[in-house]
Amino acid sequence: MDGVATIVPVQDPTDDWVGDFQGLNDPEGRRRLERPSRSDDGFFVVEGPLVVRRLLESDYRVRALLVTDRGLRSLDGDLAQVDVPVYLATQAVIDAIGGFNFHRGALASADRRPLPDLTSLTDAADLAVMIEGVNDHENLGALFRNAAAFRAGAIILDPTTADPLYRRSTRVSMGHVLGLPYGRAQEWPGAIARLQALGFEVLALTPSAEADDIRTVAIRARQAVLVGAEGPGLSAAALAAADRRIRVRMAPGVDSLNVATAAAIVLHHLASGRT
Repeated sequence: MDGVATIVPVQDPTDDWVGDFQGLNDPEGRRRLERPSRSDDGFFVVEGPLVVRRLLESDYRVRALLVTDRGLRSLDGDLAQVDVPVYLATQAVIDAIGGFNFHRGALASADRRPLPDLTSLTDAADLAVMIEGVNDHENLGALFRNAAAFRAGAIILDPTTADPLYRRSTRVSMGHVLGLPYGRAQEWPGAIARLQALGFEVLALTPSAEADDIRTVAIRARQAVLVGAEGPGLSAAALAAADRRIRVRMAPGVDSLNVATAAAIVLHHLASGRT
C-alpha cells in the first residue's frame, strides 16, 4: 500500500465511518456483521499496536484504523505508507464505539479473503498442524503462535473449530494468525486421509498412556500434528484415521497439559531436525 494515511477526527460514536468497530462487546452481533454468511466474505477486526502493525505488514486489505492519540503515536512510523482512513478519537469516544473500556490504543479492520484448498495450502509445507474442535479463542491463538515459532507451514481447521481471525485469537497469537497459511476442511475426518494422500504422516496427540512417547517419534519429511479441544480431546474417528498416536510423557498424577502447551512440545521435537 502506497500513500499517506488520512487522519479523520471522530467525535460521534454512532458515525457510520466507524461502523466496523461498533459494538465490539457483542460477540453474536459481531459474527453477523463481520461474517454475513458461512463463506469467507466479510471482514475482521484486530486490536493493539503490535497486531495492527502485523496487519499492515500482511497481505490482507486493510479497511480502516481507529486510534487514540497514544495509539497514533505508537504507529506513526507504520502509517507513512498506508493509504487508508485513520479515525482519531478520544478514549471516551472509542469506549462508546466499542462498548467497553478499550485501552490498547489502536483497532484496525480488514477484508477476509478466500481460504486455500488443502492441496494448495500444504504444497510448500513440510510440517503442518491439524486442529479439531478447538473453540477457545485463546487456545486457538496460542496454537497459531506456537506453529509460527516452530515454523509449521500450514494449519488445517476442522469445521467446528473457532474463527482464528476473532480479535482474541489474533491478539493471543501476537498477530501470527495474519501471516500463517491456514484453511478449513469441510470434510472431517476425511481431510486426514487427504493429507495422508499428499504424503503426510499424521500424528494424533493424546494423553493416553498407550500412545507413543513423542521422543520416540523419528523426524521425517511431511509430518502433521493433530490436536483436539481440552476436555473431550480428539474424536474417536480422528484418532482412528491418524497414522500414529503420540503423547507428551508427564509426571504421575498429572493427566494432561493445555493443548497449546502440549502442541508446542511436539512441534519443538518435530522442528528440531528441520532447517
